[in-house]
This record gives sequence, structure tokens and C-alpha cells, in this order.
Amino acid sequence: MSLVEIARYQDVYEADLAAAFLASHDIEVSVTERFQTTVDPLMQRALGIRLMGRTDQAAQARDLLARAGAGEFATDEGDDLDGPDSTVRAASRGLALFAFAAGAGFVGTSMPRRFGALQWAGLAILGAVVLLSLILWLVGVFSA
Repeated sequence: MSLVEIARYQDVYEADLAAAFLASHDIEVSVTERFQTTVDPLMQRALGIRLMGRTDQAAQARDLLARAGAGEFATDEGDDLDGPDSTVRAASRGLALFAFAAGAGFVGTSMPRRFGALQWAGLAILGAVVLLSLILWLVGVFSA
């Protein structure tokens, strides 16, 4: 049985999603160039990823992909994740500022190292700002 090109994609994951979508509609397709392009991702852009299918199902497959691209099969499921509350967001920003001032960077991926002069200065400035904020807050609380 001869195969024809149904569509061409720039990303192997997009091609896999299209193949799964077509398979859910009982259309047999295969994703070619998958192995060459996953070994060298730059080849995805150079070669493209072809979606190959049977000749007798090609028109139906192209029609389904065009309809999917137009949003016909989209559903309004919404986002099931709630955004972080303001306390979590403030704590996260504070930890990120502290890590940046301390020079921690990505601590999980780097070797332990001593702080440099710039990191100590940043840590001292951050400590001074926190201490000054605390003093001003306490003065405001007790003067009222």
C-alpha cells in the first residue's frame, strides 16, 4: 500500500499530537523522520516531520486536521489550577531575592562554592533593608 504525505510539521511533538488525533478518528498514519530529528533537534527545522498516511484516507485526514486547526474540536475546559494567593507570591519573591543576593543561583545544579564579595555586599544590603523595615514598622506600631 502506498503512503502519501498528509502534513508536515516543524516539531516532533506537534506531529505526534496530530497522529494521535487522527488515530482517534480511525485514520492510520505514521510519523516519519522521528528518530533522526530526535537525535539532532536542529534537523527538525531542516527536514520537517512528515505525517504519512494511506492514499485512500488522505483527503479525510487533511480535512480533519484543517478542521482541528480552525478550532472546531476545541472545548472550553478552563484552567483547573488556582493562582497562588498573595502570601505565597510574596514569600516566593522574598526567597528569590534572598537567593539572588546571597549568590545562590541554581543551587541544585552547581557545585558548592564560597560567596564572593559582591554576594556578601548584596546580602548585607538586603539584611539592612529588612532590619530598617522592621524598625520602622515597630516604631509605627508603638507610636500609634
